[in-house]
Amino acid sequence: MSKELAKTYDPHGIEDRLYEKWIAKKYFHAEVDRSKKPFTIVMPPPNITGQLHMGHALDNTMQDILIRFKRMQGYNALWQPGTDHASIATEVKIIEKLKEEGIDKHDLGREKFLERAWEWKKEYGGRITSQLRKLGSSCDWDRERFTMDEGCNKAVTEVFCKMHEKGWIYKGSRIVNWCPVCNTSISDAEVVYEEQAGHFWHIKYPLIDENGAPSTTEFLEFATTRPETMLGDTAVAVNPEDERYTSLIGRKVLLPLMNREIPIVADSYVDMEFGTGVVKITPAHDPNDFEVGKRHNLPEINILNDDATINENGGKFAGMDRYEARAAIVKELDEMGLLVGIEDYSHNVGTHDRCKTTVEPLIKKQWFVKMDELIKPAVEGVKNGDIRLIPERMDKTYYNWTDNIRDWCISRQLWWGHRIPAYYCDECGEIVVAKEAPSVCPKCGCTHLTQDPDTLDTWFSSALWPFSTLGWPDKTEDLDYFYPTDVLVTGYDIIFFWVIRMIFSGYEQMGEKPFSTVLFHGLVRDSQGRKMSKSLGNGIDPLEIIDQYGADALRLTLITGNAPGNDMRFYYERVEASRNFANKVWNASRFIMMNMDGKTIPQDADRHLQPVDKWILSKLNNVVKEVTDNMENFELGIAVQKVYDFIWDEFCDWYIEMVKPRLYDTDDADSQGAALWTLKNVLLNALKLLHPFMPFVTEEIFCTLQDEEESIMISKWPEYRADWNYAAQEKDIEIIKEAVRGIRNVRSNMNVPPSKKAHVYVVSDKEDITRAFTEGKLFFASLAYASQVTVQVDRTGIADDAVSVVIAGATCYIPFAELVDIAQEIERLEKEEKKLQGELARVNGMLSNEKFLSKAPESKIAEEKEKLEKYTQMMAQVKERLGALKK
Repeated sequence: MSKELAKTYDPHGIEDRLYEKWIAKKYFHAEVDRSKKPFTIVMPPPNITGQLHMGHALDNTMQDILIRFKRMQGYNALWQPGTDHASIATEVKIIEKLKEEGIDKHDLGREKFLERAWEWKKEYGGRITSQLRKLGSSCDWDRERFTMDEGCNKAVTEVFCKMHEKGWIYKGSRIVNWCPVCNTSISDAEVVYEEQAGHFWHIKYPLIDENGAPSTTEFLEFATTRPETMLGDTAVAVNPEDERYTSLIGRKVLLPLMNREIPIVADSYVDMEFGTGVVKITPAHDPNDFEVGKRHNLPEINILNDDATINENGGKFAGMDRYEARAAIVKELDEMGLLVGIEDYSHNVGTHDRCKTTVEPLIKKQWFVKMDELIKPAVEGVKNGDIRLIPERMDKTYYNWTDNIRDWCISRQLWWGHRIPAYYCDECGEIVVAKEAPSVCPKCGCTHLTQDPDTLDTWFSSALWPFSTLGWPDKTEDLDYFYPTDVLVTGYDIIFFWVIRMIFSGYEQMGEKPFSTVLFHGLVRDSQGRKMSKSLGNGIDPLEIIDQYGADALRLTLITGNAPGNDMRFYYERVEASRNFANKVWNASRFIMMNMDGKTIPQDADRHLQPVDKWILSKLNNVVKEVTDNMENFELGIAVQKVYDFIWDEFCDWYIEMVKPRLYDTDDADSQGAALWTLKNVLLNALKLLHPFMPFVTEEIFCTLQDEEESIMISKWPEYRADWNYAAQEKDIEIIKEAVRGIRNVRSNMNVPPSKKAHVYVVSDKEDITRAFTEGKLFFASLAYASQVTVQVDRTGIADDAVSVVIAGATCYIPFAELVDIAQEIERLEKEEKKLQGELARVNGMLSNEKFLSKAPESKIAEEKEKLEKYTQMMAQVKERLGALKK
């Protein structure tokens, strides 16, 4: 061979070069090919504001493993990449940049703001995709999409208009998550719940007596964490089964401060066991209260402005900030004798993940998607097995979301995003939803129409991702061939925000599922098990890991031990172990190539296979079968562990060591040729099994080792071969391995250095065992540090003092005198005996000294007693050994 590997493995020297080669050769690109079966994955589109983090690295490593595996299996594999416009995240970044320049968003105006947004996208939008390339992601970059590109825009408008026409998109007033700083509704995905120290304010409302006056003796008591919302209370509720309050249902209480009478309603939503069993109902400021309000036809009174100050519905508190009003309300209630008490209480408070402001649930007129009918096919799809969730326990989480789904608020008070295709007549107020701006109002004929200023929730466009990226709403060949896609890989934390929405959108728009399988992974946590975050300062930058250890080492670390749906901890020690594995593979490959150099492996070399060659081929065959099964079942962590163990243990630590004597034996060309043929074939197949996990190091070795194929990426995935099933040879070699391990343990316990060779006798009356050891004498001698190997049926000629190693069906004996220089060992043991006598004298002296025993701490006395026990045991062992040697 003329080509050779560098002396040391340096990922920096190969990874960028190989990635550029793959791109240039268009190995990642997929075109419709009806002669092949398609396999499609759509990449969860990262935000254009994004920086590659460990979650991205894990998510994309898993997708890359699957797509490389399927590509090698002969599928027409498409991994569809793209990025998300991320409405709020991007708008926040641009506003921050404008602030630095002293520019206000509203002074700039919508049109100019959007120009700046597109400039920002152009400058920063490709950052995360370039980082994904560093990871080795083999997605089809020729097909890269963006959620606001022309095609995706068209799909979004099409869906909005279609669903509005069906009555499934409507404008109405419902509870939304409102950010008072960003002045927009936000999705549940953007609400982060943080534990905050707060209070329960225990308050009582006076009952209205039979004369229509507030009672001075009868009250209903409850507790709340948001006293300011009482300004919008329109009822109090009790459970209809609660005997304490049955007689009060239908009566009224006085709402203090507002002097408004509100009814007592019965609703099973109220938990009788919690607190007093009474709940204040504020339909405009709590999603559960909103539903109660609908059931009882209660008024909805919004008491907040968009900036979270109290509005005119708050009476004398109008104009106050929400927290300022809270303090004033509590003070007045106390003065009125209606504040029962204040209890410290820690609870989860929703905050906006972008600006960290506490979110207000409040009633707003927004655009919503009606979910009751839309969700049904998505539920049925998982129930009937049309879509499989992995791990299976995610089914429960999925149904929990679908069973409790509410109408989806899709409008956002932002400028960056898909503009809502709704137009309002300036004259009569008619709303026209249309793909193109109408020139005339269909109701009054007015030609002045204004488009809705709001944009759509980012998740609205990403819900269409599996089909919009393939050309929908046009009937493209790509869509016909690649849809439905095969696997979605994603974190378990966005099952509702994205996964469910893609599923119901697929069924609704395409008439079938968007994918067959959803593979959920967990979070990557730090070594202490904490979630990585900026505030904790424990985030680990995958790009720094790649820079230090290489992408292959990072990928192997992320997937080793990975189980679907489970969180994993990230340790630097594991990355080092992964890099060490890459070095092991590299060095073993170099050794094989050096021994192949200048030699021609005969075409019929496999005719001269020895038992040990058949053993490793059979082991490889089993691994191929098992790993392929694991990969098909998405058990990626189990698969990579099997490949790792095979390469490191069976191939490098055993087989290569077993064949070394044959490689150096120039007298037996057939045996040497068979060894080289086996080494090359097993290495090539092992590299193919490893390739999806560690693409760079495997490609470099593969292309240096052979010339028949131009890249491991497009080579054929190994398949189980019936002619490589050598069960008998597997059994034989495993027995020899057991003997080697036993002999090495004995030598280690006796401190015998590897350089000291000794005669090994193998005694067995079983013909298959004696044959196995006879055939394997050459490598057994080498591995067992034997000067000579004798295989016999009984103990004839073996010294009585020989050390024995018992294995299944045989015993190995090694003459003691050949392992140990007896005179030298006696001298060493006598020195050890003398030293122990001194230690025992000292310890016994201390423990018989009354002064020491009365003054020394208990721990010191216990320590000396432990030493006495240890030295006594050691002395007994030394005396026993000396006695045996002197015989």
